Amino acid sequence: MAETQPFVMSVVRDADPDRYLSVLYAPEEKRPALFALYAFNVEVAGIRDRVSEPLPGEVRLQFWRDVLTAEAAPESADGSPLAVALLEAIRTHGLPVQPLLDLLEARIFDLYDDPMPSRNDLEGYCGETASALIQLAGLVLDTPAAMRASELAGHAGCAQAIAGLLRMLPIHRRRGQCYIPGDLLRAAGTTRENLLSGEDRDAAARAVAAMVALGKHHAAAFETGAKALPASLRPAFLPAGLSQAYLKRLEASGAAALEDIVTLPQWRRHWLMFRRATKGWG
Repeated sequence: MAETQPFVMSVVRDADPDRYLSVLYAPEEKRPALFALYAFNVEVAGIRDRVSEPLPGEVRLQFWRDVLTAEAAPESADGSPLAVALLEAIRTHGLPVQPLLDLLEARIFDLYDDPMPSRNDLEGYCGETASALIQLAGLVLDTPAAMRASELAGHAGCAQAIAGLLRMLPIHRRRGQCYIPGDLLRAAGTTRENLLSGEDRDAAARAVAAMVALGKHHAAAFETGAKALPASLRPAFLPAGLSQAYLKRLEASGAAALEDIVTLPQWRRHWLMFRRATKGWG
């Protein structure tokens, strides 16, 4: 996999800097598999950006299903360096394939403009995407410890994904997408259509606040449980450790989150990760 590694690393570095930085805190021998998982996530999460309609996106997702279910040798992964790296990571670390297949199934939602019906549906989506990725990264780092941390990965992934979806709200609105669940929108006194149009700023601010509150609920549960997280698993959870900081900025931005992508200064992201990587959440 050495010849594919520079490409896979560059995919993560360019598209997912938070996860890229987290891998640098992992043991060197674990990094290739982590980069492969995160590059796979970049690839499938970005399909919507590269297609003009859902069908080609579904075809691309099917390509990855075929890669994962063909049980092919890594070197024969249809000429894709990312597929080679992913299959090698699965083989080397004995990773289960089903969570990756479930992730692909969840990503079908990204290709369409369907409403997110409820909080439970959103949490399911987050669990099959961000939480699954944390769990798989944990299996790479320390399998026995990761098996005991699945609930923690669930909360961490929900916090991370909710913060990420809110940060992407301006892009989603331009596409006609809305990931804020229907029950939260109703509680905020607005609708999906009103949020997309941006006509009612007060209602939009309430909807963002409701989504932030849900994210902070999961972030608090994660950070409480992370006090007992072994050092071996910290790199898998470091990106989720930024969720509280992102959510606080989103809360302060209110309706402005409809137009502006909320970010954290690079120095602060580095500092937060360094502190958690060296001292944990104790």
